[in-house]
This record gives sequence, C-alpha cells and structure tokens, in this order.
Amino acid sequence: MRRLGFAFNPTKPQAMELREQALAWCAGQGIDAWSAEANALAELLERLPHTDGLVVLGGDGTFLRAARALAMIDVPVLGINSGRVGFLSKVEPDGLESTLALLRDDAYSVEERMMLQATILPAGERAGSVTYAALNDAAIVRGAEVRVVRLQVVIDDSHLANYVADGLVVATPTGSTAYSFSAGGPILGPTARNLVVTPIAAYLSSIRSIVLGDTHTVIVRLVDGPACVVSIDGREDHPLVRGDAVEIQPLERPLRFIEPRDALPFWDLLRRKAALLPA
Repeated sequence: MRRLGFAFNPTKPQAMELREQALAWCAGQGIDAWSAEANALAELLERLPHTDGLVVLGGDGTFLRAARALAMIDVPVLGINSGRVGFLSKVEPDGLESTLALLRDDAYSVEERMMLQATILPAGERAGSVTYAALNDAAIVRGAEVRVVRLQVVIDDSHLANYVADGLVVATPTGSTAYSFSAGGPILGPTARNLVVTPIAAYLSSIRSIVLGDTHTVIVRLVDGPACVVSIDGREDHPLVRGDAVEIQPLERPLRFIEPRDALPFWDLLRRKAALLPA
C-alpha cells in the first residue's frame, strides 16, 4: 500500500496521538497519507477513491462512523483500537508502526464482512422511503416512554411473529457480538452471510432469536405502541410511528477488513476482548 487514509476520533487524546504518530511514520517511509475525522462523511467520500487502505484510529463507534463511507466506496479497512474494548479492531496502539510496515510490504490478507441495508417505509402519505447501510445492526427500539411496542415481523412473504417487546435487532455476523448478543442472540463467525433477528425483552414469545441466509428480506412493522426509533449501528436514529415499517436485507458488496500477517483469529480475539468487559 502506497497511499493510506487515517480516520480518527477527535474526542480521544490517544487517537489524536496515534494520528500524529501514523502521519509522521508514513512521511518517513515515503508513503502518501491523509487524515480526516471519522464522522466527516463528505471528506472521506472525496479522499477514499484514490486510497489503498483506510486505518481507523478509535473505538468501535469510530469504526462504525467511518463504515458509512466504506459502504459507498470499496476500500479495505483496519482498526487500531484506542477505545475501551474495540471488537472491530485487530491491532492495539503499541502495534501501530509494525502494522503499518506490514501494509507497506503487502503482508496482509483481506476478510470480507457482510453489511446490511435498512429502508424505512413510512405509512400512509408521509414522506418517501430512506435507506441506510449498517455494518453491525438495525435496531427498532422504544423511545422515551417506558412502554412496550408491538412489532410484526415478516420474512419474505411469510409472517413470522408479532412481538410485544422493548424492540428488535436485526444484525449482521459482525454485529452478532454487539446489541443482538446482549439481547440473547448467538455469535456468528464474521465471514458468514446471515441475518440474525433477535427480539429485545419479548413478553411471552415462543420464537426467540433466528438466523437467516443472505437471500432473505426482513420487514418489521410497528403495529401498536408509542413512537419508537430505528437505530442504525447506534449512530443514526430515525423516528417511527404506528404503521411504519423497516425493510432489512443483506448488501451484496461486503466491507473488506484488512487482516495483517499474524493477526489473532476471530475466536481468539473474541475471547481476549470479552475478558475486558465488566463482570
């Protein structure tokens, strides 16, 4: 790789230090490099087309913000963790320069991760649909009112269930370690192409988490209850009212994760990261 981009979290001092260290290292190695805040979508979209790889400096939230641009422009990505746990990062801060050397020397492979797209379908004559891409999940959750919602879930043309619950998560394999897991869903291998559908605190439900193949579409409709939101990767919230639906399906093009030589396998990484979580 001869041209690298660095997406960083400006609110984390360690991420800012890593940015300066990375840019200085690249300058010393004759590698063209640029940096932008991870939430600066327009700037990322402008710079990424002429970039060999994007390195994200921050935690999982920073990575997910940068993934918005990567859903539109196909550039491989690597996370350097400066957050608390960092499930999406393969490298810790002390490995920054050695990892950049591996990228310089093309000593890496690429792992494809499935993304999903969620299209909000307003009821009646309200404004038209809007579509978001997500690396982790789309979560339909109740708002400020402490009341359950009634959600109808349809898989393709088949009615699956009506859930009385706090909400429902539809996750990718990458997102199966996040909100879906905390709601009782399974952990999937990251290179699988599946959707995981998991209700949140469902009342008297006989159907819990299910796993679908990548040819299926999930439609979740707010049948009754207070206004709620669909949250895309925990970073973008779109309000839903009674009758609104969210259509969720896999994206055909994957996000490409950079796997540096000697990087920990996913299950070893999962075990180590899980050990960092509070008991």
